[in-house]
Amino acid sequence: MAKNNKKEEKNEKNEELVEESFREIDLEELPNVGPSTAEKLREAGYSTIEAIAVASPQELSSAADIPESTAAKIIAAARKFANIGGFETGLTILERRKNIGKITTGSKALDDLLGGGVETQAITELFGEFGSGKTQICHQLAVNVQLPKEKGGLNGVVVVIDTEGTFRPERIVQMAKAKDLDPDVALENIYVAQAYNSNHQMLLVDNAKELANKLRKEGKHVRLLVVDSLTAHFRAEYIGRGTLADRQQKLNRHLHDLLRFGELFNAAIVVTNQVMAKPDQFFGDPTKPVGGHIVAHTATFRVYLRKSKGELRVARLIDSPHLPEAEAVFKITERGIEDK
Repeated sequence: MAKNNKKEEKNEKNEELVEESFREIDLEELPNVGPSTAEKLREAGYSTIEAIAVASPQELSSAADIPESTAAKIIAAARKFANIGGFETGLTILERRKNIGKITTGSKALDDLLGGGVETQAITELFGEFGSGKTQICHQLAVNVQLPKEKGGLNGVVVVIDTEGTFRPERIVQMAKAKDLDPDVALENIYVAQAYNSNHQMLLVDNAKELANKLRKEGKHVRLLVVDSLTAHFRAEYIGRGTLADRQQKLNRHLHDLLRFGELFNAAIVVTNQVMAKPDQFFGDPTKPVGGHIVAHTATFRVYLRKSKGELRVARLIDSPHLPEAEAVFKITERGIEDK
């Protein structure tokens, strides 16, 4: 019992340190940042010290209309305040990773495949054909993240960027009831925005940061950000090889903005991705995820979903920094994601 109490006290201290690291510091506290510069930065979406700390001098210079040399000094100061950008020992990183949370998918087999659930401070990509269960898993995670930690949740709220009009509150009601949650409360904890094009989709990540900061002041923490789907608008707007470089550059920036959000708010980032067929491939599965190497390199976990018989779906972990390739079978029922 004494050991358990000490462990709980240590976890509470770790959480307090994390919350302390998120202490709001006014932009005006930074050197070379006066009221007018601070206002320009906030208008451009750089409303926190952390956002400035992970920006590039070129981005900040353009946003605030200041010289790059001044922007570099502001970023350096922000990094000291936010404790970002220096070298650390592996042991320090291991200690910090103890603060990373895991969200249950509802299926133990799928959780085991992902090393215990969907991880915070990481991008989990779900790709597969229509009907393979991508949106269903997103809906389930939006419910499960609200559960207490002992039930596989993170007591968190959710931000959803919906690009294809697939969010269904009726489905949330079904899944919330199955988890003994009040459906109205569950829906109140999910903030949904419809993205109308790729530029709007990217802008919504900045809006999500503002919302997360506002909610944090109210004692609520965004622990999950869903983008369903990541590539639909980019795929529709950038057609032909001539536009490929521009598309990939924007997609790369968008993914890194999402990753920054996850790190700043200790949130899980879950994105769905469409697939395309490779007709010149004669052996193996001809379906490939859209987005090429940019998405492949930036996503932390890549999960390929495919249909099986009836309610059954098969998930294959394609890529992970520390987990082996493996498969898991789960089912989608009226109650949500469950083990077969």
